[in-house]
Amino acid sequence: MRKMNSDEESRLVEKLRKIETLFARTTNHGERQAAESALDRIRRRLNELERTEQPVEFRFSLPDGWSKSLLVALLRRYGLKPYRYAGQRRTTVRVKVAASFVDEVLWPEFQELNATLCSHLDSVTRRVIQQAIHGGDTDIEERPGREPMASQGEKQDFSVEHQNASMPPGFR
Repeated sequence: MRKMNSDEESRLVEKLRKIETLFARTTNHGERQAAESALDRIRRRLNELERTEQPVEFRFSLPDGWSKSLLVALLRRYGLKPYRYAGQRRTTVRVKVAASFVDEVLWPEFQELNATLCSHLDSVTRRVIQQAIHGGDTDIEERPGREPMASQGEKQDFSVEHQNASMPPGFR
């Protein structure tokens, strides 16, 4: 079982590297050197854009800690400095950067990487739940009608908020 998970993880890492290569606009799929070249090309492109465009402050409201970690890693990889203001949610990320870089590279790359990671995490979560908790169907029955009002003393609303990651580029 450990070997299978290691193989899965290796495939995921390779898939993420291919996505990065795609956004660096290169067709070379060589190993480490090509990945470094891709990163250098993206950084050079960002530097060129920053010389011709005024940086804009973007605010990204992300649905979860996984997505936030991915975006912060991408920003830092490109030499950008993510931040948030006191009192903002922990999944809010701000950065000052050229708008065209966000529109053409950062946000599309983030969306692809995030979709890949979410799919992998969803698969792992389902497998662990089926193996460790209950191997049956995890869907629930849908009943017609409206939700009844809570009766006196009844506990209600244990909701966990989760937004959709498919939002438009950060809010300016």
